[in-house]
Amino acid sequence: MKNDDFTAELKKAVQHIERNDGALAPTIAWAGLPTFRPHQDYYGALVNSIIGQQLSVKAAASIKQKFVDLFGGEFPSARQILQKSPDDLRAVGFSYAKVKYVQDLAQHVIDGKVVFDKLDSQCNDEILAELTNVKGIGEWTAHMFLIFSMGRLDVLPVGDLGIRNGVRQLYRF
Repeated sequence: MKNDDFTAELKKAVQHIERNDGALAPTIAWAGLPTFRPHQDYYGALVNSIIGQQLSVKAAASIKQKFVDLFGGEFPSARQILQKSPDDLRAVGFSYAKVKYVQDLAQHVIDGKVVFDKLDSQCNDEILAELTNVKGIGEWTAHMFLIFSMGRLDVLPVGDLGIRNGVRQLYRF
């Protein structure tokens, strides 16, 4: 989706919520429109999601930089990731689990089990099923990918603790 189309759809969705949800409307007025924009770097987004899992933003940025440096300063392809040893990836700060997760994503890409070119034509449930077959990509990561990378406005990550707590507080239940 082009950014202009996304912005128009976002404004339309916000107007609908403001007209139909008296509890959420003041929060939207206070926070304003989200500033993220969808993009097409789906592979990079998923690798970065895995790198950043359960880390501070600062720690994730440091590891990501070391990871890119390991590949001569360029973000690596799936094949390049699989050509590195687990020890090489551990040396940049990956846990044993993250090594497995990033390599599993790379293998899924190479095997054609995750095909980024077709995601835009798939429904959310198809994308969730495809992505959650990759070790290290659960429902939460897939939901965040749908929202922030693909700009899908019809996703509600009900498993997200922040969302759950916010809904409880906002609607007082």
